[in-house]
Order: sequence, then structure tokens, then C-alpha cells
Amino acid sequence: MSENRLNAYRIMWLFVFFDLPVMTKPECHTATHFRKFLEKDGFSMMQFSVYIRHCASKESAEVHISRIRNNIPEKGQVSILTVTDKQYGEILNYWGCKSNPLGETPKQLELF
Repeated sequence: MSENRLNAYRIMWLFVFFDLPVMTKPECHTATHFRKFLEKDGFSMMQFSVYIRHCASKESAEVHISRIRNNIPEKGQVSILTVTDKQYGEILNYWGCKSNPLGETPKQLELF
């Protein structure tokens, strides 16, 4: 029986960056639909047009990347970045002049 241990190099974080047109009502509707899709798929807004999601493994990340590819709007740009938990742990966030630490990474194991 083999045992796969979770470590900071196997756990992944997905970043989705997007720039979608919102000049007309249909474009606004499309952009809203895409944001709501990301939220339903477990992503959280990190900044405007930047969403982030924790994935327990590279395989899990690939599933979510495939879902995003199937829901990309016709117009605009969508970029996906995958980083390990170890890399994500080195992120620096600044609000104003002071640095604020990020909340703790999830400790709950995803089972799907």
C-alpha cells in the first residue's frame, strides 16, 4: 500500500487573471457570468479580475483548468497561473504602506 503525503510542493494554487470587455450590456452580462462561474467553482476574489483557488494536487488543478477553458468568454483575455503551496507561501501583500500577513492556508483535505 503506497501512501501519498501532502507537502508544499504538491499542493497547488490556481490564479485566474482576466480582462473582459464591459462596454455594452451583453458584455457586462458575459463578464458577470464568468465571475459567478469562478465563484461557483470554488475561486475567491483576490483583487478585481484576479481570482484564486486552493487545489490539493496537480490533478485537481488540471480539472479546474479544464473547466475554465470550457467557460472562457469569446472576447477578452483570460490567463491562468499555477503555483505550488511553497511558492504561494512567499507572497507579499501590501495595503497602503504596511504589510499584512495572509490568512492561514486551508488545513482541510479535499476529497473529490
